[in-house]
Amino acid sequence: MRTILQWSLALLIISAVTTHDSMHLHADDWPQWMGPQRDGIWRETGIAKSFSAEGPKVRWRTKIGGGYAGPAVVKGRVYVTDKQLPSGESDPSNPFERGRRQATERVLCLDDKDGSIVWKHEYDCPYTVSYPAGPRTTPVVKDGRVYTLGSEGHLFCLEADSGQVVWSKSFQKDYEREQSPVWGYSSNPLLDGDRLICFVGGKGKAVVAFHKDTGKEIWRALDSQGEHASGYSSPIIIEAAGQRQLITWLPTAISALNPETGQLLWERPFTSQSGLSVATPRLKDDLLFISAFYNGSLLLKLDGSKPGVTEVWRRHGQNEKITDSLHCLISTPVIEGGHIYGVCSYGELRCLDLKTGDRLWATFEATSGESARWGTAFLVKHEDRHFLFSEKGDLIIAKLTPEKYQELGRAHLLEPTGPSQRREVVWTHPAFANRNVYARNDREIVSVSLAEK
Repeated sequence: MRTILQWSLALLIISAVTTHDSMHLHADDWPQWMGPQRDGIWRETGIAKSFSAEGPKVRWRTKIGGGYAGPAVVKGRVYVTDKQLPSGESDPSNPFERGRRQATERVLCLDDKDGSIVWKHEYDCPYTVSYPAGPRTTPVVKDGRVYTLGSEGHLFCLEADSGQVVWSKSFQKDYEREQSPVWGYSSNPLLDGDRLICFVGGKGKAVVAFHKDTGKEIWRALDSQGEHASGYSSPIIIEAAGQRQLITWLPTAISALNPETGQLLWERPFTSQSGLSVATPRLKDDLLFISAFYNGSLLLKLDGSKPGVTEVWRRHGQNEKITDSLHCLISTPVIEGGHIYGVCSYGELRCLDLKTGDRLWATFEATSGESARWGTAFLVKHEDRHFLFSEKGDLIIAKLTPEKYQELGRAHLLEPTGPSQRREVVWTHPAFANRNVYARNDREIVSVSLAEK
């Protein structure tokens, strides 16, 4: 009996230690734009709280082509898209220029162990957009499939293990789009149940839901026409008034749809100059925050009894330089407690009071180091701190509080390569998975360990 009790006690101890270790070693994939829950929060444990003097360990670097598309990481594979130019072809010296240049786009699957290419899918893709660096959207990976959307509207569903095409769509051909949006198709597709939801653009077809297995259209909704088509923001799904709501921000309005049918639930006008609806809307409890480069910020309160919203506040500066609360462009802000943290039109990281929109502090330290049009950094929350990836290719660990910006560590991961106005930049959201960060510029993708030592 004593021996049985001793073995039972030993097994309990082993079980407790194993459970503790598994909890301590919790790991996540990064299967889509802004992470597993599409909220910009990294929930893995065992992550470094600062950097050593020699910096974090580089696991691998792999050469790739141009693009603003962030990577997705799932089950030991890294998925990323890029653009390839044929021999003798080059991008325009003026990034604003629209023309037509021969190019291809690629979907790459890399082995996370060493960055080697497992498979690639390449297709012809003549480029007509302004800022033609490459694809813009992060792949979506789930249940053995990877979904990608290219800059010129090529939508693919591929087998995740082989790259074999399951189905595909061309927004220009299949939806009679005369041209791509000025800055390309940049809205990150959203997978919801059997529906892959995309911003396509056009009268009655601004938002389209495709069946994830067949590509068959399930529903279409809303109007969005002109050179910016459906804008550049990414949809999210929230729950309010006891109902799931698909939040879409197009260049003329914020709208909520029934994600299963496309039925309009409510709409609030919010016109974005030059079609610059870009940053992903952010939710905090029953508050929905939207921020635009030219048009400033808008805070809406969701109705708790029926689908609808009321306006809490709207702040707008005098122009793109003399701004009021927050005028986001490339970077999506974060809401922490009763405060908003985001990057304004000329690169200031700012802290706002959520209730009023009043500015509490501002700094250039985390972005371009000085005032720079469209200066940016990408923010991801982890526990009590944030990881910021700056346009200079620096990964920063910082605490963001209502009192101040406090930098805890900084490591240079990549050289800035992409075109901006008179400077080179990295304008690509990284992925965080397996206690690593995955970041890319127009020449390479890098994996760096952020595991706690």
